[in-house]
Amino acid sequence: MSTEQNQAQNQAKDQTTAENPWPVRTVARKIGDWIHRLGAVWVEGQVTQISARPGTQTAFLTLRDPSADVSMTVTAPMRLVRAIEPPLREGASVVVFAKPTFFLGRGTISLRASEIRSIGIGELLARIERLRRLLEAEGLFAPERKRRLPFLPKGIGLITGRASAAEHDVLVNAHNRWPAAPIQVINTAVQGPTAVPQIRKALSILDADPGVDVIVIARGGGSVEDLLPFSDEALCRAVSAARTPVVSAIGHEPDTPLLDHVADLRCSTPTDAGKRVVPDVKEETARVHQMRDRARRALHGWVDTQCRLLDQLRSRPVLADPLGPIGRRRDDVELHRERGRRAMLNTLSHEQAAVASARARLTALGPAATMARGYTVVQYPDAAGNLQVLRSISEVADGTPLRVRVVDGAVHAVAQTVEPGE
Repeated sequence: MSTEQNQAQNQAKDQTTAENPWPVRTVARKIGDWIHRLGAVWVEGQVTQISARPGTQTAFLTLRDPSADVSMTVTAPMRLVRAIEPPLREGASVVVFAKPTFFLGRGTISLRASEIRSIGIGELLARIERLRRLLEAEGLFAPERKRRLPFLPKGIGLITGRASAAEHDVLVNAHNRWPAAPIQVINTAVQGPTAVPQIRKALSILDADPGVDVIVIARGGGSVEDLLPFSDEALCRAVSAARTPVVSAIGHEPDTPLLDHVADLRCSTPTDAGKRVVPDVKEETARVHQMRDRARRALHGWVDTQCRLLDQLRSRPVLADPLGPIGRRRDDVELHRERGRRAMLNTLSHEQAAVASARARLTALGPAATMARGYTVVQYPDAAGNLQVLRSISEVADGTPLRVRVVDGAVHAVAQTVEPGE
């Protein structure tokens, strides 16, 4: 039998059908075979649960990714856990060298640890510094990205720990300054492995609420490990992507997690945040009264100025006797109208005399007066049929039609004989 035939038979055996299913033990064994082929890996995470019962040889840990909702179970020899200094506690960041293991009886996967190392403060600070440089290079800290807080927000979102001093400080100071300030509080974990997912979820809820104009993330002071969630990369990017302005009020004045650089406004303490998000009603009331007084004084000053101006205008002669100038101007108009009438009559008289003189000269020089004394005007048609005045006998011949114009009409005749003059 050839190799290809053997492979075909093995593949046929591995295939399952409804009539030929695999037992659970077979499936578990095959999964275990695949997992056991994996080698040991270094894993970094945050310890969320420790189960180390006295008298047992194995400790059970739950290792969680601080930036995602993913966790795995880790088993380790009890001696390995007890040898860690300082003692391992929940919320600590560790690096584990472990091999994936599949427990056939329960059908579960866990990591079998052979070495556990706590991440020290120096390493945590170095990682935060590397992340700070990365976010700064991407422009998340740029001042031009910062948004101004609204003068009087219609809604304030507060993310903080339940019944914490930070919550009390923000609420008391905000309500002391503006009693009607509406504040929506969402309580979350502010330290430990569940802090980042809960804060991000609360941030997304408040950011999607159209009634919230500003979001405050507040927490009291703490150690570097306690403030680690506020230097988480996922949380910093979520704050940077939020559409609503975010105020960071983490710890005390010396505490500067990365969230302070990404937020639109950094407050040194939660008390400072309560004072920065709303105006002081007493100061604003005093400012309104001050502006009202200034407006009243300005209006009174303007009215006084206009009254003085009206008094000055009223005292002028043109307003004291408004009809006097009109009467004087009326006399001037009558005088000029009479002068104009006389000038027009003189001009008409001169022109009429000139017309009469021209008419007399025209009458004396015109043909009508000559014809009245017995003279006539003889016309003949030229080649184009137009009448021309006859000035010489050479212009007509025998039989030429003639038009003889007299003082009271015209006579048509025909030339019969042309006689030259002496």
